[in-house]
Amino acid sequence: MRYTSVREQLKNLVSLIRDATFPKFAETRSDVRVYIKDVLSDLLRNVHSVDEIKVVEGFMLQLDEIIDLLHTDVAAVSENDPAVESVEEVILCYPLTTVMLYYRTAHALHELGIPLLPRLLTEIAHSKTGVDIHPAAKIGEYFCFDHGTGIVIGATAVIGKHVVLYQGVTLGARNFKYDQDGIPMDIPRHPILEDNVTVYSNTSILGRVRIGHDTIVGGNIWLTHDVPPYSRILQTKALEMPTFVDGAGI
Repeated sequence: MRYTSVREQLKNLVSLIRDATFPKFAETRSDVRVYIKDVLSDLLRNVHSVDEIKVVEGFMLQLDEIIDLLHTDVAAVSENDPAVESVEEVILCYPLTTVMLYYRTAHALHELGIPLLPRLLTEIAHSKTGVDIHPAAKIGEYFCFDHGTGIVIGATAVIGKHVVLYQGVTLGARNFKYDQDGIPMDIPRHPILEDNVTVYSNTSILGRVRIGHDTIVGGNIWLTHDVPPYSRILQTKALEMPTFVDGAGI
């Protein structure tokens, strides 16, 4: 199967999952779960040498959980953004809905041991929205981001419940360890954010550090160490400089 055909089928799969999640706006009015099974079966049959029936059954067993998680993500936006006027607005207009449809689908397939397809799914979302979430990352319920553009979440990141991220946040690796052949090792290297953490725009949290629950991390912070619960990590206030004269600069 051609790469372009795979991408289109993946988009179709996510569209069907969207219909199953938000039936009020569904384009497929009946038998949507049958269509999901058929599209996923076709993808697996043409792309991977796997036990197709086992994987499809495993995914369908997770579908209700995926749907429930997506509803919590939509609710989190409604609860955290005062600009939201309705749940329908979040579903139809906010990039979070698109990103999390792709991510939660991709994560379920990743957990079932499927290679490549999960990465393709999250890269489609990345190209659509500018939000880059690796399918292996673990994200709890009621996840919310505002605006979103430039958010990066690495493969071994762990995010708890009721976490809010703003645009430009990076949950990345600080460095890599290499095996005896000089190949980077796939070991835990990204942050853990506990429940009720908020991270403001353009902040980078790097390495296998733990950000304790109910913590707020301000904007434009470079953070590479553990933070205890109930912390407030803020930038030093800007200095007010006198007016410059005669062409003098900083």
